[in-house]
Amino acid sequence: MDVSLVIAGQLRRQYLIPPSGKPLLDKPGGNLLYAAAGARLWVDSVSLLARVGEDYPAEWLRSFRQRGLDTRGVKIVPAPMDLRSFLVYTDEHTVQRSSPVAHFARLGLPFPKGLLGYQPPSDGQDNRLRAQPDSPKLSDIPPEYRAVKGVHLAPLDLLTHSQLSTAFRLGGSSYVTIDPGPGYMNANYLDDLRSLLQGITAFLPSEEEIRSLFWGRTHDLWEMAEILASFGCDIVVIKRGARGQLVYDRSSNRRWEIPGYPANYVDPTGAGDAFCGGFLAGYLATLDPLQAALHGNISASFAIEGSGPFYLLDAMPGLAQARLASLATLVRTL
Repeated sequence: MDVSLVIAGQLRRQYLIPPSGKPLLDKPGGNLLYAAAGARLWVDSVSLLARVGEDYPAEWLRSFRQRGLDTRGVKIVPAPMDLRSFLVYTDEHTVQRSSPVAHFARLGLPFPKGLLGYQPPSDGQDNRLRAQPDSPKLSDIPPEYRAVKGVHLAPLDLLTHSQLSTAFRLGGSSYVTIDPGPGYMNANYLDDLRSLLQGITAFLPSEEEIRSLFWGRTHDLWEMAEILASFGCDIVVIKRGARGQLVYDRSSNRRWEIPGYPANYVDPTGAGDAFCGGFLAGYLATLDPLQAALHGNISASFAIEGSGPFYLLDAMPGLAQARLASLATLVRTL
């Protein structure tokens, strides 16, 4: 299998209570799968880079391969690994990750045995000197991945992002994009991004994340984008949920505002990750920052119309291109 697009991130055993519809209990999830599906909408195959424990379901990995996802970069460590993730929407836009017992009881749902003993992830800051145990390591990268044309790094810790981005660029990868991890998107880490973003193709934070990063410095989103681009990053995209994206291209000093595609809103889980996967796929096809963002926007539009990372891959043939053409007419050049 040829390797042209690699996505690194986290695989999860997902327990999701969406805003509407049936819960997904112990199903494949994680930022890696949503981003991979966002890219897979536009390309024939996507290669995954992640690590899981020996207790991760082998049948899930087989199902990924059947969907055009290359799993040679999924490292299976010889020990169990707690990859459970709990998400519940208390309204259409508010998500919580803690107190699963209370939420299942509130909704009158039986509590799944698989969530016994679950502890939500810490919301603390990253440790600059220590990576998370479930983050992919340099030694996990298969030799055939190292000179891949394009790489997207889904949200991970700062140390892993720094190590992987450097390794892939030195290995010959032409284009590297980063969706930042929440653990380093605060004002204490702004100077760390000077080195992280050097030589990066695109940085893809949410509006909430970038505002946290520049807390107390500026309220101007375009100024924030220009500052981050000045660190050596070619493109900065600010993801704004249903309001779409702001796109800044450093080389041309151009700015675009893209509205959210008017999709049928069901479940926003993973939409930002799907955007990032679609962005890289679009960029590899066109080398155009606006076209890349349009591709990402359409990937996200399909992701929010159902639950689970692979919902968007069931889109009708030709519908993605039709949405792409429609959205292009709504772009504002600033």
